[in-house]
Amino acid sequence: MTDPLLTVENLKTHFHTDDGTAYAVDGVDFEVNHGETVAIVGESGSGKTVTSESITKILDMPPGEIVEGAVRFDGKDLTSMSDKQLQDIRGNRISHIFQNPQNGLNPVYKVGRQIGESLRIHRDDLSKDEIRDRVIDLLDRTGIPEASSRVDDYPHEFSGGMKQRVLIAMALAGDPDLLIADEPTTALDVTIQAQILKLLEDIQEEYEMSIIFVTHDLGVVSEIADRVVVMYSGKVMERGSVEDVIQNPAHPYTKALIECLPGRGSSMKRIDGALPSVTDPPAGCRFNPRCEHAVDDCSKDDQPEMYAVDDDASHQASCIYYGPGHDEAELETYDNRSETQRDTRADGGHET
Repeated sequence: MTDPLLTVENLKTHFHTDDGTAYAVDGVDFEVNHGETVAIVGESGSGKTVTSESITKILDMPPGEIVEGAVRFDGKDLTSMSDKQLQDIRGNRISHIFQNPQNGLNPVYKVGRQIGESLRIHRDDLSKDEIRDRVIDLLDRTGIPEASSRVDDYPHEFSGGMKQRVLIAMALAGDPDLLIADEPTTALDVTIQAQILKLLEDIQEEYEMSIIFVTHDLGVVSEIADRVVVMYSGKVMERGSVEDVIQNPAHPYTKALIECLPGRGSSMKRIDGALPSVTDPPAGCRFNPRCEHAVDDCSKDDQPEMYAVDDDASHQASCIYYGPGHDEAELETYDNRSETQRDTRADGGHET
């Protein structure tokens, strides 16, 4: 069996602030195999972006700091590399696409120059004409019409969707093994969003690369991902194949996210409450203050281990109901609690 392209092991990225230590990423584990798409899902503030930026250490350090864990890419630990060593990885073997295409391009430089920057850094064997030809080819492959003339245009001459295509072309310039796409469709309308998702699928097949797709939208995940990592408050709540996680969600948080999707039931639900403070997270399961199924054991000790949901150990959930002494069927029992009981717990009370 082929080793994973990327392995993230017990990753902890903290930020040292005036209000105390912010546990933005607090013990995250997942793998990315060759040629697959892994989606990292969760609400804003759950630690998705910090996780993706920790992989190549592009987050602001300080105040951010990777305090523990390993990020093994092709067998080498990126967390132990210097910035100089990482320069050979960033934009070359691992590329990023960021959320807002408006902010991802320098307005005073032509797009061709910006796309070619990676080639000038990593491919000193190419002439200026060869770099220009390569840039035009990338623009053409990412769906920019009349690429040979548009290569000399400035970012303001492109629409939002076309800017995102330019950023994708920029990310592909180094022919990466891994593409990290952080909410690449959030700022786009639904039609353009669908086009960008189709483009990512097409280029993944063409370039035979792996993708980490960061998003809050489970609807998008079902279209593009092979496997899913569900994050909440810096922790992994659930991970598994897209079929397992979407069709058979195990963790109450994942179930709640799916119930929030449009078209699920007679009316769209919402998750009451808010994410906990990253400087003062709750004991036990991070989701327990908002969880309809929470019992006293959920607020004890640390985050539960990742337990196998069924016979297939690849589908795992960080929930006591899948651990020793509990039964998944108990979840149904707590579904039937009265709204008064749930409100009591949300207000800080305890149930018997």
